[in-house]
Amino acid sequence: MTSTSGEYKHFTVSPIADHHPFGAIVSELDPKDLDLPEVGEDLRKLWVREGVLVFDGLDDPDTHVRLSRCFGELIQHPTKEARSQGHPELMDVRYRPEDGWLTEVDGEPRGTWLPWHSDLIYVAEINHGGILRPITIPSHGGETGFIDKIQSYDTLDEDLKESIEGLHVLYGYDLDPADQKFGRRHEVKVLRFERAVLSILARRGDFPTVRHPLVYTQRETGRKVLNLSPWFALGIDEMPGAEGDELLERVAQHCVDPARAYIHEWVPGQMVLWDNWRMLHCANGAPAQEERHMQRTTIEGDYGLGEIAYGEKVGKADYISV
Repeated sequence: MTSTSGEYKHFTVSPIADHHPFGAIVSELDPKDLDLPEVGEDLRKLWVREGVLVFDGLDDPDTHVRLSRCFGELIQHPTKEARSQGHPELMDVRYRPEDGWLTEVDGEPRGTWLPWHSDLIYVAEINHGGILRPITIPSHGGETGFIDKIQSYDTLDEDLKESIEGLHVLYGYDLDPADQKFGRRHEVKVLRFERAVLSILARRGDFPTVRHPLVYTQRETGRKVLNLSPWFALGIDEMPGAEGDELLERVAQHCVDPARAYIHEWVPGQMVLWDNWRMLHCANGAPAQEERHMQRTTIEGDYGLGEIAYGEKVGKADYISV
């Protein structure tokens, strides 16, 4: 439940939406206060509690980087071309009509559409979060969705909770959303990959299979998290075959229930922070003929529960954060 604004001296807090048990809007935060230890402490506690924070009235790259550092060390993108000029901590996430990643979703072309997932779930060490900021917003579309995996666990049938306790999910690094095996809700066909994705797809066999627990407990609160990323999931490690796939599909469809999704419609002057260990997110995609340009930071961290199942570890320079 979202905290009341009276708890905080340096900013105000309000619910992200009336019907969601997660998420908060942070307003009236003066960038000069970001260096105050008590501000960072309050923001970190709020982040753990809410999972998603929308910051109103913050819109410049310097503030973007400083705000991100309140939540941890930042990871620079391994590819120089993806880094923002003058701010290497910022990564450009851009769809351009002439050469961007274009996917047909239920017959409609969309630029940089991404299904529900957790960032870096396909490696053993998962980053803690990220902050997105809009640069160019299309006339419609381009939203980012969030689903709380704590709420997903809490609303899971008791028989499923018992069935999945102690199990692990295998993940592979395949960026083609048409290959998604679990939790699909759309007919998907990639019409065009951007160049960076093509180079990774050519080397996907080099990446090891990893595994993560299907359920884990949030250290700070003791709440259980339904730790599944439908995109990139290969199956249940302890239950190979049809029975395990059927169980995982039931869980995945529950995870991506749109009734529990918060869909953020971007406007200028906002930044959005999410807890990647707790939240699923998706990109609804931009109209095929319109540009969408975002910048994001990636906040370092490792919840310590992922491991390589088969294969050899690759360096961070060999993957990108989606």
